Amino acid sequence: MTQLQVRHLRMRQQTQPMTQDAKSRGSRHLAAAMLLGLVAIIAGCDRAPGEAVAVKTPAPTSTPGLITLSAEESARIGLVVQPTSRTDFRTHRDFPAILQPNEHAVADITTLVRGRVVDVYADLGQQVEANALLAILYSSDLGLAQSAYLKSQAKLHVAEQAYARAKFLLQEQVIGEAEAQRRHAELLSMQAESHEARDHLKLLGMSDGEFRRLNKSRDIRSHIPIVAPFAGRIIGRNLTRGEVVETTEKLFVVADLSEVWVRANIPEKDIPFVHAIHASGGRQAEVRVNAYPKETFKATITYVGDVLDPATRTMQLRLELPNPEGRLKPEMFATIRLFSESQPDRLAVPEAALQRDQNRTFVFVQRAATEYEIREVQVGESNGAQITILGGLTEGEPVVTQGAFILKSEFLKKQV
Repeated sequence: MTQLQVRHLRMRQQTQPMTQDAKSRGSRHLAAAMLLGLVAIIAGCDRAPGEAVAVKTPAPTSTPGLITLSAEESARIGLVVQPTSRTDFRTHRDFPAILQPNEHAVADITTLVRGRVVDVYADLGQQVEANALLAILYSSDLGLAQSAYLKSQAKLHVAEQAYARAKFLLQEQVIGEAEAQRRHAELLSMQAESHEARDHLKLLGMSDGEFRRLNKSRDIRSHIPIVAPFAGRIIGRNLTRGEVVETTEKLFVVADLSEVWVRANIPEKDIPFVHAIHASGGRQAEVRVNAYPKETFKATITYVGDVLDPATRTMQLRLELPNPEGRLKPEMFATIRLFSESQPDRLAVPEAALQRDQNRTFVFVQRAATEYEIREVQVGESNGAQITILGGLTEGEPVVTQGAFILKSEFLKKQV
């Protein structure tokens, strides 16, 4: 090998390590550059939104007490907005009451003579007509009274004939004046005895028709018919076949329930509600029965107590309530609603528009098509449907009357 070839070989050996070092250094520079880029990206992600003022726009700020809803959201939650207005405002009070039979159409049927029950023809709940036969009693006392009446009638007939003969004989001067007077006294005595026997039978319940039958047939009947005095329903029965009943016992109770009474006791402080009805010229009141909670009945006030109960400090109130279908039963619980005098020109809003949070009472007033403002108000009396506004609102302002509770929820979430 020549000297020139040896030199060339040494130069190649020295060039190869230098190339490998250069490649290694290039790889290290690339890795460092990638690491710096990753660090920069991570730092950008961790930076707070307020620090990126050069890149992002600031978030819009909201006004306190103002809620913004789009038209679609308002329609979805069913918001209803109505202007506030003035009206004739009336409050009311509810009083517990009870239904009772009309005492003018109730009969407690008893017997006027002691007797034994032979037959019973009426039962509880049965509808009967006037003069309908309810039961039959057998009474020996009635038979004895009829016998005494027939005897008195016979004696009276004899006394009348004797006095007629005495007058004739006196005219013919056959007997003296004293004998004629004695016959006249006997006639008067027999007339009094006959009247007494007749009155006794009347007290035992005999009618004029029975007297005509007895005078004609002379047939004594000891059976007593128990009849209904008027058309109605049997609401009480207290006898059975075969028992002996006394004159003090109540056999049947018949009531005409086509109209019932509603009785209530009004506290002293609420008496002006009763007077308000008379002042307005009306006598109607609303009645709600617990058995029919979704119905309202109209009743007429027929009696207002003149004195208070000294123990309860309440006044009696009675109303008459039509009951043509018989749905209202005596002893049912009811409620009477009485209204106060009208208060004209009062600013009022529906109860549903009013919202409360802690010690605040407020409504939502529509400021724009999509903006609703929270407005604190001062309220007065309520009648269950509307409530008077004493301050915070003016007539004509649009107020949310339906969906206000949802707006309140949005407001509370916004505060959180």
